[in-house]
Amino acid sequence: MREVKVIPSKSDAHRAMICAALAEIQSGLNGDGACKIICDETSKDMDATSKCLEALKEALSGGPGASEQDSCGGKPGEAERTKPAVLMCGESGSTLRFLLPVTAALGVSGDFMPEGRLPQRPLSPLYEEMTAHGCEMSPQGSVPFKVRGKLMPGKYTLPGNVSSQYITGLLLALPLLEGDSAIEVTTTLESAAYVDMTLKVMRDFGMDVGVSGEKCPKYMIKGGRRYSAPPVYEVEGDWSNAAFWLAAGALTEEGVKCRGLRGDSVQGDKAVADILKAMGANVETGADFVAVKRGRLHGITVDAGPIPDMIPALSLVACAAEGETRIINAGRLRIKESDRLSSITDVLTGLGADVTELEDGLVIRGKGSLEGGKADGHNDHRIVMMASVASLISMKPVTIEGAEAVGKSYPAFFDRMREMGLDGNLILK
Repeated sequence: MREVKVIPSKSDAHRAMICAALAEIQSGLNGDGACKIICDETSKDMDATSKCLEALKEALSGGPGASEQDSCGGKPGEAERTKPAVLMCGESGSTLRFLLPVTAALGVSGDFMPEGRLPQRPLSPLYEEMTAHGCEMSPQGSVPFKVRGKLMPGKYTLPGNVSSQYITGLLLALPLLEGDSAIEVTTTLESAAYVDMTLKVMRDFGMDVGVSGEKCPKYMIKGGRRYSAPPVYEVEGDWSNAAFWLAAGALTEEGVKCRGLRGDSVQGDKAVADILKAMGANVETGADFVAVKRGRLHGITVDAGPIPDMIPALSLVACAAEGETRIINAGRLRIKESDRLSSITDVLTGLGADVTELEDGLVIRGKGSLEGGKADGHNDHRIVMMASVASLISMKPVTIEGAEAVGKSYPAFFDRMREMGLDGNLILK
């Protein structure tokens, strides 16, 4: 069986880096609150968060960059004396959405510089909640996206079906304020495991949050709190990117064993192992590994609500399964790095699959194998990884254009494919 060590979770890393930086900031940037974060592989998204946090610390320390900046609207004569932090968040939605409220809670003027499709991805209703609580911000879609003013404590109301990242950003930020706050989720919280991960990392950094309710939770956040960093924080293995190796295992007789996956993780994407088993794959789990081999695969119904990032990998496995697989509750995939319902359909049908795109889901009728051909990566790391693994069940080579998009979350992805001998039917452009 082929083996691979999974990379560190970028979701866990984002949260740990922010909590560690806040502990350092609250300790006066004198090194007393420093935390060593163990993370042996990074990505463009992780690097973006790291650079933005350094920019925030520099602004707070009175470092270079003090200048006169236009107000958010950019009208002549509307200027304020600030020490702006220029936040190069790249294409990382987590970086932007987490650090918007954190920057405002710190009272730092921030000029966010999103790239790629990120400026077009929505910020509402976080945008409206922040402007209602003391912030002035550029119109959505602006580059740079300017944030001015200081976030105020109070009651924040957000739906649960748009982005859990809005809730995470506020959870990280609100303890920094002087007064108490509450976040009320008005609809069923989707991707709830990502919020659970936030709460877990905050606890690791000495910050407790009160929670009541289950489907539509309410979070009670005490103000005037201080983050306290542990001496060392080790980022756990990433179930999200491991899903593509587990999918590769489900498509091959030899299988794939992923080392470094914690069975007790709060990452919601660990559900991929159970879903693959439900589809007929042979799945073995241990204390720190998951191994998957091909079985008699069959179609099932997959609810994308809790695990939207798993849908590219699971859609590919569905192409090799007997019968029909239905992906439901997947509307949020349209506001990812690409419109993933559209890009999954485009890539898989282009390779010979039978996929029907619905408004908020997919219907995939398995054929056992694919024909192969050209695949556009759609500047989306998960679409590129899906197309790469599709080469394992393609009769002809798969040629991927825009393969460099994997650098967003997994720069060494193709190195690992070569090391495991999984790249023989793959051409990169």
